[in-house]
Amino acid sequence: MANIKSQIKRNRQNESRRLRNRVVRGTARAAVRDARAAILAGDAATSKEAVLVAISRLDKAALKGVVHKNNAARRKSRLMKALAAIETK
Repeated sequence: MANIKSQIKRNRQNESRRLRNRVVRGTARAAVRDARAAILAGDAATSKEAVLVAISRLDKAALKGVVHKNNAARRKSRLMKALAAIETK
């Protein structure tokens, strides 16, 4: 446990930020999971909607610094690649 006043405050800030970041990261993960499930189901229209929602959530997470921008870009790229494979069938 910290004894220094500034470190006690820093610990409180870190905890509140961790909880806030956890929500953003969780919603992004859930959106990606839903998009992958829609792609596996094979319905192009539903998949496109789900992928667009996932991309939006990933962009928001990257903007807030919860995930690295390259990490978000890689995930978006993989989703779009999978979506394109379904749409060409």
